Amino acid sequence: MQRKIHEKALNQGDPPANVVREKKRVKAEPVDESSVKKMILTFEKRSYKNQELRIKFPDNPEKFMETELDLNDIIQEMHVIATMPDLYHLLVELNAVHSLLGLLMLHIAIAVVDLLQELTDIDTLHESEEGAEVLIDALLEGQVVALLVQNMERLDEQVKEEADGVYNTLAIIENMAEFRPGLCTEAAQQGLMQWLLKRIKAKMPFDANKLYCSEILAILLQNNDNTRELLGEMDGIDVLLQQLSVFKRHNPATAEEQEMMENLFDSLCSCLMLPANRDRFLRGEGLQLMNLMLREKKMSRTSALKVLDHGMIGPEGTDNCHKFVDILGLRTIFPLFMKTPKKMKKVGVSEKEHEEHVCSIIASMLRNLKSQQRTRLLNKFTENDCEKVDRLMELHFKYLDAVQQADKRIEGEKHDMVRRGEILDDSMEDEFYLRRLDAGLFVLQLICYIMVEISNSGISQLQQRVHQILNLRGGSVKVVRHIMREYAESIGDGKTEEFKEAEQKRIMDLLDNF
Repeated sequence: MQRKIHEKALNQGDPPANVVREKKRVKAEPVDESSVKKMILTFEKRSYKNQELRIKFPDNPEKFMETELDLNDIIQEMHVIATMPDLYHLLVELNAVHSLLGLLMLHIAIAVVDLLQELTDIDTLHESEEGAEVLIDALLEGQVVALLVQNMERLDEQVKEEADGVYNTLAIIENMAEFRPGLCTEAAQQGLMQWLLKRIKAKMPFDANKLYCSEILAILLQNNDNTRELLGEMDGIDVLLQQLSVFKRHNPATAEEQEMMENLFDSLCSCLMLPANRDRFLRGEGLQLMNLMLREKKMSRTSALKVLDHGMIGPEGTDNCHKFVDILGLRTIFPLFMKTPKKMKKVGVSEKEHEEHVCSIIASMLRNLKSQQRTRLLNKFTENDCEKVDRLMELHFKYLDAVQQADKRIEGEKHDMVRRGEILDDSMEDEFYLRRLDAGLFVLQLICYIMVEISNSGISQLQQRVHQILNLRGGSVKVVRHIMREYAESIGDGKTEEFKEAEQKRIMDLLDNF
């Protein structure tokens, strides 16, 4: 994760004097298993004493202030344990994890968060998988995320120390999610999703914490239908659209703000993988916002295109496809199809990525549109002496050439492998197929699908134009059929068997009349 940026924003200012004092003391003492045990037992004693005095004098903080300072000192000393993950089991066995979590509700919580952040540092966790597993198990058992969220709700980010506390809390969650991705669902349900959405829409100036929140949100939603559903139920689609609407007419002011914008777009794309969220996106006027972004030609344009692609793909995208035509989206998408904007390269998006999203959107509309909306789409291809068909064929030969070159290289590699007596197993074949997709096979499949669909539209001039250009440029119907058969075979990943068979049959029927 690009954490360096936000660390720079937060790490200004000197550490408190007691931290400096403790670090000097720690350096002076050699640390081994017995000294760690001693340290943990001291911590337990001080924690117990503090608790006792708090219960005895609940309304008189001065009575337990001294014990709190002692407790803070030993927590600072315990940072040294973060250099020895193989001894993490002692924290669990001697009950220290349980005690630390108990302190998250007190004034000393920020010191505890600091310590937990260091203990869960991802590089440290990987140094001793065994120690890391034991620690993470104990933290999760103690409902660490729920406690951290409750603590963040009490913090005032106007105070630098408390803003740092929020930042370090998010770092703990990121570390744990990276080490054990499976905990994302649980974390989201323990109040984290709600807190993140609230913090993202809070009317506060943009800062490192808002950036970090957008990053954690994107992590939670990656490949996880449970968290996507949760976000949808919390009106999170509306929150994302509101936050992104700022970038309709304005570019992000800094690189950090641009990163946040991309995180929010990624979160939206993840959410649209879930059919129920497509409906929420439609009702929240997400299509109108993306359409405006495409017209405004700001930095948000490239990501808006990606969102539209996610929202319209597959049979679940049917309503969005119809709505897009109704809001005059064809006027927006076809200029982008005819000419790839030069500006794309500036924002780090390749020509291929742009052309892939545009072709995918057009292919989705051809698949999903019915009646008058479908007619409006097909009429676009007949406009200005079929210039859209000419552009389609230009793209066909561009990507066919790229894929044929990749195929040659792959064939050469396979030949060498066979000569060396290596076995071409399924995983190698999968890897080669991925390389072909990367070289442009997927865009080529989309282009061929559009060619076959418009040729089957009943508008004879479209079919004639496609075949005329194929013949003129030495292309072949046989090659297009081969590409489409390969496409049909790989269709419907994650869909039902009925859908897969119906879709394959539909494509084969289109091919028969091509």
